[in-house]
Amino acid sequence: MIVPSIISLLLTAVYLVVVAYLIKGWSNLKRPKTDGAPLNTKVTILIAARNEEERIRYTIEDILAQDYPKHLTEVIIVDDHSTDSTAEIIRSYAGQGIKLMQLQEDEPLNSYKKKAIAEAISRSTGDLMVATDADCRMGTKWLSSVVAYYETHDLVIISSPVTYFEERSLFERLQTLEFAYLIGIGGAFIGNGRASNCNGANLAYRKDVFHEVGGFKGIDDLASGDDELLLQKIAVVYPNRIGFLKNTDAVVYTHAKHTLGEFVQQRRRWASKSTRYKDKKIVALAVAIWLFNLSMLVNALLGFYNISFLVLFLVQYLLKYLFEAAYLLPITSFFKRSSLVGLLAILIPVHIIYFVYIGLMGNTRKYSWKGRVVR
Repeated sequence: MIVPSIISLLLTAVYLVVVAYLIKGWSNLKRPKTDGAPLNTKVTILIAARNEEERIRYTIEDILAQDYPKHLTEVIIVDDHSTDSTAEIIRSYAGQGIKLMQLQEDEPLNSYKKKAIAEAISRSTGDLMVATDADCRMGTKWLSSVVAYYETHDLVIISSPVTYFEERSLFERLQTLEFAYLIGIGGAFIGNGRASNCNGANLAYRKDVFHEVGGFKGIDDLASGDDELLLQKIAVVYPNRIGFLKNTDAVVYTHAKHTLGEFVQQRRRWASKSTRYKDKKIVALAVAIWLFNLSMLVNALLGFYNISFLVLFLVQYLLKYLFEAAYLLPITSFFKRSSLVGLLAILIPVHIIYFVYIGLMGNTRKYSWKGRVVR
């Protein structure tokens, strides 16, 4: 009992230090002062779309409603072999400046999305690439807030906030809380002067820098990673010119997964790229967090046979709850969803189980994405 307890408490201590580091990083982020920025940058908005007929019209309408100068805005949407009416919907907006590209790949690929984005960038006329997804919503100041931050802070890549909305169940609200945790990690690391993760639904980067680091070369064998792995490549060359835009005008909204199966496939996809990070210290940190969650799961199970393990689990649970609540409160407040923290007591036990599972399966098996089985 002594050795497992020591190991569990050491892993707990490591995790609490990590969360304290995240709290500090998020606090370091301030809303940037961008008032009066000239906004002279030519921007290309990039979207890779596959079978998005249900929502893509809303995304296009939101983009057309942006208050950024129209003569400085280019929109390229790449249709990735859709089998529904996605391409027809995009084409119907041609008169309003929306450009449709259709990916034509005869040979099977493992990374269709990266190929689509790279093709769009090769035909773009903008200097700043702004990527989002075909099922996202945004306010009218989204693009201008991103460009103002870019122009006033001399950055080469900008990660901006993403959140879920319009939840229809407790399951989806739990996802929103957990997703806020993940978005917060990316922002907090940047606030501490490092780069970890970001989200391709709201990511901006200079076109010349994309080419300078070789684009997706070296990471194009993975289906996912058009966001985080690109961030990692750029961070090697420009570690001090990465920004996180902590501004509510810049928030992009999307939807949680409706079913457990969809959720697991998505998280396995996200986990599949974690071991490819350039910064191996972050990989080691992720492994330590996984081991901490594993120790909690093991202690909870052993608690059925020995109450001492149950006590150990409860100590870990209490400390995890207190530190994560302190971490999540300012993040959910930023998203104006602070009431979600009340779900943390429910989320923690569920999160422990799924985190251990995803950590194993995300790097060992193929997964389904957009109707394809990839790795």
